[in-house]
Amino acid sequence: MRTVEESTFVLASAVRVETFLTPETVVEAEGTFAVVDVAGDPPVVTARASGMTATFAFEERSDGYEYTQQGSAGPFEAMETTLTWTGGDDGTTVTARSSVSLGLPLAALTDRVAAWKRRGELKRLLGRIEAEFE
Repeated sequence: MRTVEESTFVLASAVRVETFLTPETVVEAEGTFAVVDVAGDPPVVTARASGMTATFAFEERSDGYEYTQQGSAGPFEAMETTLTWTGGDDGTTVTARSSVSLGLPLAALTDRVAAWKRRGELKRLLGRIEAEFE
């Protein structure tokens, strides 16, 4: 597995960021999948893209979410992500950290490709958060 991390700072309170970031918003903002269903408690998001369906299980934390791709139906063999937000006097820092694996031979190479793809998704997510609070 490879791990990637991206952060951004927005001029908004942690409460505003938390209110904006739902499991559905997170998956949509990553830009790969369109959400088709959110069910359960804790929530499980079902999403589709390019003929592929994937499910993502979310767990709430006091400072964000942890979520994983469920099963092997999705772009990765394994994907675990932590999305956190920490408020301060001037705004909120949002950090996304994800570990991914394609589960293919030559993992040193294929997991690097998976991490590159995942970094792009995390950047799109953080870009969407930035745009919300400009």
